[in-house]
Amino acid sequence: MINRIRDIRRQKGLTLAQVAARCTPPTTAQTIGRLETGMRTLSLGWMNRIATALGVDPDVLVKSESSPAPQIVARLTDIGAEALPRPMDAVLPTELSPDSNHMALIVETGAGEYRAGDQVWLRPSEPDGFVRALNRDVLVPRPAGRFAFGRMIDHRDGRVAILPPGAGSRQIVVDRPPWMAVAEMLVRRL
Repeated sequence: MINRIRDIRRQKGLTLAQVAARCTPPTTAQTIGRLETGMRTLSLGWMNRIATALGVDPDVLVKSESSPAPQIVARLTDIGAEALPRPMDAVLPTELSPDSNHMALIVETGAGEYRAGDQVWLRPSEPDGFVRALNRDVLVPRPAGRFAFGRMIDHRDGRVAILPPGAGSRQIVVDRPPWMAVAEMLVRRL
């Protein structure tokens, strides 16, 4: 089993000290760090304490090596959607099916209706399903490990036209993308 504490903590934007202070009873940042890295055994008691501090179910803190976890694959910045240097494990919202193949995009810089801190959960689609994504927000892979994110406004002859969020954005045309991920859920912190 692999421990997912660090990925969940980072996804929620918390420091080691903040998680330690939220534990009941409070503990130290060093202890949380040791539990994250596996230098200290993650007992059932620690799993319950840390899960409560992170606001998740204890079972999401560990994952099987054989089952892939949902991943955050891209971020939306002031220059558009870009790939993360390394995909990061994510906590799947409870409304989405755990056996689905969802991925997420995190919004670092607000654009259009998206605010900094938002998570956009997307479901991958093969090319034969692209036409059903017309007028929906999508994430499309581009050459050299880049992405295009925005409203799909056209689909012809294997090309898709994407209009990025935000005023004054210019459309991006991607020729024959191997897949596209269609936005299904927006998760926004209050």
